[in-house]
Amino acid sequence: MICQNCGKALAPDARFCPACGTVAGGPGADSRPSAYHVVGDVMQAVVIPLGAGQEIQAEPGALLYMAGDVEMDSSMKGGLWGGLKRMVGGESLFMTRFKSRSQGQVAFAAPHPGKLKQLDLAGGASWLCQRDSFLCATAGIEMGIAFTKKFGAGLFGGEGFILQRIGGNGTAFIHGGGNFIEFDLVAGQTLRVDTGCIVAFEETVHYDIQFVGGFKNALFGGEGLFLATLSGPGKCVLQTLPFSRLAGRIMGLTREGTGGVAGVGGTLRDIGNIFGGSE
Repeated sequence: MICQNCGKALAPDARFCPACGTVAGGPGADSRPSAYHVVGDVMQAVVIPLGAGQEIQAEPGALLYMAGDVEMDSSMKGGLWGGLKRMVGGESLFMTRFKSRSQGQVAFAAPHPGKLKQLDLAGGASWLCQRDSFLCATAGIEMGIAFTKKFGAGLFGGEGFILQRIGGNGTAFIHGGGNFIEFDLVAGQTLRVDTGCIVAFEETVHYDIQFVGGFKNALFGGEGLFLATLSGPGKCVLQTLPFSRLAGRIMGLTREGTGGVAGVGGTLRDIGNIFGGSE
């Protein structure tokens, strides 16, 4: 098999040319030079072919590999104010830009077990995302911040007072823990979600919190005192394993946490472990 761009001989199972980064045209390979494709299952990565002059921006530290004639440059996109807004939204002060001078390919990996989601934006549409969910995006995507409109939603909603806003024109990739469950809510339809399980939702979706209700539910239900509510119209994406829950389970195994059980129930579990003397 021969590379159609530079003429270099390729291995029969090669997915791209190691010299120039062009996607191989063999059986089963993606022959579209601008097509993104996600690989993996538990720890996913997105592979992005770049044509001459094309570029991609990513969160520092997300790079898996780059091949071909690709240049990397870190800069404070949007100046100091733009960098500070990204920091408030849970991202880095600097953004890393990858630009191809002829043909190349870059890949970015999620930082913890979970899934990647592609967001195609156009016409001024925007999504609100949990902090630290952004992975990479094309050059036309802008990162910003959005404030929760209600004090209770910011204090008890699990996402904090500040959310990431992803807008502009282009394609962005976000990541979350576990698997994704997606909903397309119609006007007036409401979804109640465990706090922390929200990954992203369109800006048309109304975000708030709701008291669980009932003394036994609040004390022993293990879900905390509040649930997040999402009301349509618009799309939303949920994650089955928030990183905070994963960390809570790990800490619980060391006797120093609640074992991932939220609310007063987790506290009572810790007290039982202390007086029970379990190891």
